[in-house]
Amino acid sequence: MPNRILILFAHPRFESSKINKALSLAIPTSSQITFHDLYELYPNFNIDIEKEKKLLTEHEIIVWQHPFFWYSCPPLLKQWIDMVLEFGWAYGPGGNALQDKLIFNAITTGGTEEAYQAKGRNRFSVKQLLAPFDQTAYLCKMKYLPPFTIQGTHKLTKEDLSVKVNEYKKVLQTLTTINLSQVNFQSYSTLNEWISQYKGNLNE
Repeated sequence: MPNRILILFAHPRFESSKINKALSLAIPTSSQITFHDLYELYPNFNIDIEKEKKLLTEHEIIVWQHPFFWYSCPPLLKQWIDMVLEFGWAYGPGGNALQDKLIFNAITTGGTEEAYQAKGRNRFSVKQLLAPFDQTAYLCKMKYLPPFTIQGTHKLTKEDLSVKVNEYKKVLQTLTTINLSQVNFQSYSTLNEWISQYKGNLNE
């Protein structure tokens, strides 16, 4: 049975975005993939909690797609996390609605991979800085996957961007069709690495 993917997209200046716009345009047109633009739907931050909860229950894989603003996400996505992932529903006693669903961040950073190292200007790796998202998923009994990343966005050539966009498209296409229980995602640092090595063999 195909896996359904919900992309929770958050970009407060999407009209001026180059990288996220290219990523979003590359998302396959599929009944298995829902592109959910939070800033388009909730410009006044009045989130329809019950609608969002229903969407979550209807999908097996959740994607937080956003620029990596100040080592985190844009404010509307943070508010979405605060309001939608309710105690007693997403976590805590009886909070099992999201149990065993997969979730990951698809992020863009202006800083290069070298900048996100112990000796780089940002001092921490992307994985370390995404720890709050990892812990959120853990608390909700979800399975947190390595992120999909595009880094050094200010230095990307058209050719570089094309490669990354195609990687993202392939990640989404592949996730809708494979047996997720047969893939050891945690042996990869990013989903970019996973998809570059994916050969259709699920016994990884």
